[in-house]
Amino acid sequence: MGLFGNIFKSNKLKSPINLSLIGTDVHSHLIPGIDDGSNTLEESIILIKQLCDLGYKKIITTPHIMVDYFKNNADTINSGLATLRNELSKQNIAISIEAAAEYMFDDGMIKKFKNKELLTFGNNYVLIELSAYNPPENLIQTFFDLKMDGYTPVLAHPERYPYWHDNIEFYETLKNHEILFQINIPSLSGYYSPIVKKICEELITRNMVEFVGSDTHNLEYITMLKKACYSPYLETLINSGKLRNNQL
Repeated sequence: MGLFGNIFKSNKLKSPINLSLIGTDVHSHLIPGIDDGSNTLEESIILIKQLCDLGYKKIITTPHIMVDYFKNNADTINSGLATLRNELSKQNIAISIEAAAEYMFDDGMIKKFKNKELLTFGNNYVLIELSAYNPPENLIQTFFDLKMDGYTPVLAHPERYPYWHDNIEFYETLKNHEILFQINIPSLSGYYSPIVKKICEELITRNMVEFVGSDTHNLEYITMLKKACYSPYLETLINSGKLRNNQL
């Protein structure tokens, strides 16, 4: 099926999908004050309550780590996680929360990889994002090296990289190299752009997606997440049996 083979498919589910069917959110920015996500502990709790209401049973939050911007490490992330867990306990909010990181594919990530400092989740999964402007060099080789060292790289929101939007075959190349994909559920709402929505739908149609995440930064993401819960493509993905979120 061509990239825009489903362009006129605009069916909307009559009832929203309960995200308990996914179980675990693997991508969010909920530790307050350490990246471009939640700014305060109060805001974090509000966002987590919203995610609970949508059905999530567990959250693996993933603060940004970028060599020149968000210089987080295990200490800043785990300290923030402890604060968040303490407040959730105080307020009797029954959700499991863990933390890993969303690594920018840059020299800092390579250095942390060589020093065995990468924060992972689940089966040694490591979440990696790319520049929005320039395609990375040595992506496939670096992901191969990660796998050889026992990591399982997961490419964050592949639908959002514009340099691949007119080259759907490159996604097939990545899958042929066993690179796992994590799409953002809000992409299915059209939040980022119509073309990102269509790429996301196409990746689902081609059975390329192993993980979904909310990428929650603020309440606007929650609004788009709720809208995306009416997407028949999300229903298709959940019913595909390929998602690994519930294994975490």
